[in-house]
Amino acid sequence: MAIIRPFNALRPTPEKAGFVASVPYDVCNTEEARALAENNPLSLLNVTRSEIHFPAGTNPYSDQIYSLAKENLDKIKNDAPLIVEESASLYFYRIIMNGRAQTGIAATFSVDDYDNDIIMKHEKTREDKEDDRTKHIMTTGAQTGPVFLTYRGTPKIDALVADVCNTRSPLYDFISTDGIQHTIWTAPAEYNGVIVNEIGGINHLYIADGHHRAASASRVRAAMKENNPAHVGTEEYNFFLAVLFPADQLYIMPYNRVVKDLNGQKKEEFLGALSEKFSVELTEKKEPAANSEYCMYMDRQWYLVKQRDAVRASLSLAASIGDKLDVSIVQTFILNPILAIDDPRTNKRVDFVGGIRGTSELEKLVDSGKFAAAFSMFPVTVDELMQISDAGEVMPPKSTWFEPKLRDGLLVHLI
Repeated sequence: MAIIRPFNALRPTPEKAGFVASVPYDVCNTEEARALAENNPLSLLNVTRSEIHFPAGTNPYSDQIYSLAKENLDKIKNDAPLIVEESASLYFYRIIMNGRAQTGIAATFSVDDYDNDIIMKHEKTREDKEDDRTKHIMTTGAQTGPVFLTYRGTPKIDALVADVCNTRSPLYDFISTDGIQHTIWTAPAEYNGVIVNEIGGINHLYIADGHHRAASASRVRAAMKENNPAHVGTEEYNFFLAVLFPADQLYIMPYNRVVKDLNGQKKEEFLGALSEKFSVELTEKKEPAANSEYCMYMDRQWYLVKQRDAVRASLSLAASIGDKLDVSIVQTFILNPILAIDDPRTNKRVDFVGGIRGTSELEKLVDSGKFAAAFSMFPVTVDELMQISDAGEVMPPKSTWFEPKLRDGLLVHLI
């Protein structure tokens, strides 16, 4: 059964929350992070992406990067300031984008539950990215941003959340520079037991976003446990920071693909090979209207790509739920056999573009000449995510893009 625990958050004062809060470290590159944190020494990007203070080309995984992250966190603690809650609390975190709201429980969750698959995964992680966040947590002594969890929800918790959000004053309430409204309430202490018991009756929680953060928390716990002869299992390093949202409130956008070249083929050769398994026609559409079809951009033209009978017949025999996902079909029938992109986790000839950037970003990348073609995908559903996790399967990398994003720095878990 799932374990949820109140914690003593390290957090900014309300008047400084909007300055400290930053986008997650993994949704922007170094240049974007540098621009976002410019003239804002309180931005947590100074901690989560501390390489922005070094010259371009500096190894982002060098010891000096993590040392500066620790220094910057200590500086922000003093300058913002950041305060540590006197009592352990749960929080309700609501984010609103384009009038659409979702509200989750911010708390710490058991690393044991992650290790034992009570908290379910749907993606494989990359070792280099695990190494990065593990070293970041170990050096700073903090989990600076939450994992994004989901579950099927319970009426009792929904009622508690509604009561607090409708009747109590928030701890924070601000609109970030991207137009997203972030509101956080401290849950009344008398609600803690009810929430802990309700979550304790749930068999599975699911990682929606933040697999590397969760995997790194597990590695940190293993290392700190080994170095602590007095380990008892209740230490803060046995828990990781997350926000838990009801599945019916989530919004998933597509995670699109761009490829750098056509594997030595001319455009006509590539289209010919593609046409053996898919119908291909010029279109004005830039986004597919349903699954089983894809929009492709190449040479300043959009194409509508649909499965032929041979593909559908092959999929009907597939035992794996994940094999039937659109992102898997594009990989299995297009990227691998035609473009020789065998492993999208490691192959440098493919890249991924979150749906929030829109199809204009795909056009920009291809028109620049840096990429030869782009594939606009239909988004995976939350039900598919849960079904794959329940079956013990994994999705291809970069299958889901959740919006809106939680902010780092509003609630930090000290370990």
